[in-house]
Amino acid sequence: MLLTAVTTFGLLALSASSSIDSESSDDGSTKIILAARKGPKGYASSLRRRKMSEINVPLGDYYLGTDLQWFGNISVGTPPQTVAVIYDTGSYTLEIDGVQCGAPCGSQPKFDPSLSATFVDLNENSTLVFETGIGVDPLESDTDFVMYLTSARDTVTIGDIVTQNVSLYTIYNQTAAFTPDPFSGIQGMGPSIDGFWAGVVNKGLPALFGMYLTPKAVGHAELTIAGIDQSKFQGKSHLLVIETNTDVHIGELTYANIPSGIDFLWELASPVLYVNGETRSILRQNRTIYFDSGTPNVYFDTNTTEAIYAMISPEIQPYAPEPGAYGIACSKIDQLPAEISVTFTSITGEPFNLTVPSSEFNVGPFEDEPTICQTMINALDVLDLLGGSLLKHYYSVWDIDNQRLGFAPNVY
Repeated sequence: MLLTAVTTFGLLALSASSSIDSESSDDGSTKIILAARKGPKGYASSLRRRKMSEINVPLGDYYLGTDLQWFGNISVGTPPQTVAVIYDTGSYTLEIDGVQCGAPCGSQPKFDPSLSATFVDLNENSTLVFETGIGVDPLESDTDFVMYLTSARDTVTIGDIVTQNVSLYTIYNQTAAFTPDPFSGIQGMGPSIDGFWAGVVNKGLPALFGMYLTPKAVGHAELTIAGIDQSKFQGKSHLLVIETNTDVHIGELTYANIPSGIDFLWELASPVLYVNGETRSILRQNRTIYFDSGTPNVYFDTNTTEAIYAMISPEIQPYAPEPGAYGIACSKIDQLPAEISVTFTSITGEPFNLTVPSSEFNVGPFEDEPTICQTMINALDVLDLLGGSLLKHYYSVWDIDNQRLGFAPNVY
């Protein structure tokens, strides 16, 4: 799930590697413009004092006809209380359902601060707004996915990595869109050494994780903290790019540097998009692409989205009841070739493509119009984004320490 560019928070106690600017807002909370500081390349290795192995966290798949979210366990407090969270590369803080939330937080396990000997209540309320949501439907307003939070600190454990005094939020209320979710919160996995990641680095581990996001039918999805699971992708962890005409195939892990000065979001620059191996002038323009493990679909601006659909089928039309969504008769959608490739530039200056195959194009019928099926790309004019429909076809490496992203085809 992708956070808005400027989010309204309560006062946040940050680590020494972060800074804040603040101003009062109309509702009495404090608007915080968060500016976490990334360590320079090699920062983690300079602090590494002892060797520890990476850990693998099994991930479940929230599935409603299509793959929506991958989530796994995290423990908070002393003694640890285990809850399930989305490991979300589109955000950067930890939010967990608190016992005070009640019905708005559904029936999932909730964190009870009174049972933790290490819990510190910072007693500042805040509001967190997400730009993209849990499911495949586009957001109809900027109030669809909103959490109401209280800031705190406590011990956080993932696998056998225990970090003390981590900034987090307990959720005391949230909008109804979150209620059916089979998880109790969100662990932000943005590209800054802060929160849980500051503790990882201080233990001498690299600020690095790998994601193996698989389709429901395959299963065995996992998150690897402080390392890479080389059994999950084709080839070894060095770079090989094979170019054939306009198509570039990744034979092994290919890395691309994220732009300097980016604190919270994983993004890469792209010069061109392809639809079934072809492009148009509107698709040949520089754009910033965000990578978000917490969002299922693909998002482009309206003009780009409609240009892509025009190349696939003129019968794909906007679906008026859900602004930003498009659809076509369910009897026709699975026959359409709809391969979307996005070009990026590797750390060696070579172009490479990441491709969403045609098999992802159909995300199922609209609930109120079951003969019309929703197509994969949603229109959103504030950003361009690749979500789970791409990531489940690649093993992805999120290297905070070296400020880069790596990709290789998944091994199923």
